[in-house]
Amino acid sequence: MLYMPSKPPVIFPQEQILLIAMGERIRLARLRRKLTATSVAQRAGISRTSLHKVEAGDGTPTMGTYLRVLAALGLERDLESLAADDKVGRRLQDLALGPEPALRKKAMQ
Repeated sequence: MLYMPSKPPVIFPQEQILLIAMGERIRLARLRRKLTATSVAQRAGISRTSLHKVEAGDGTPTMGTYLRVLAALGLERDLESLAADDKVGRRLQDLALGPEPALRKKAMQ
């Protein structure tokens, strides 16, 4: 059984700022392509209300909805860059592996 929360999760102010900026970039991408909200919503298979929420940076549309809008604009490949450069994760992994071989040799001497 899949658990579905009764309310959407709380979005903190810093996260809301990021969503609003992303929504604005999506809206500008649509306008640069001279596409109407109706045509993008139709291409994405969503309502104009849902598109408006995406362009406003609302946190309630699903990730799938954001993806459908990006695909309608030809920007779906942009998702591949999300978390692609995980510097913190790689650093944590490197620390767990221990010191580099050159450092180990110095420590043994």
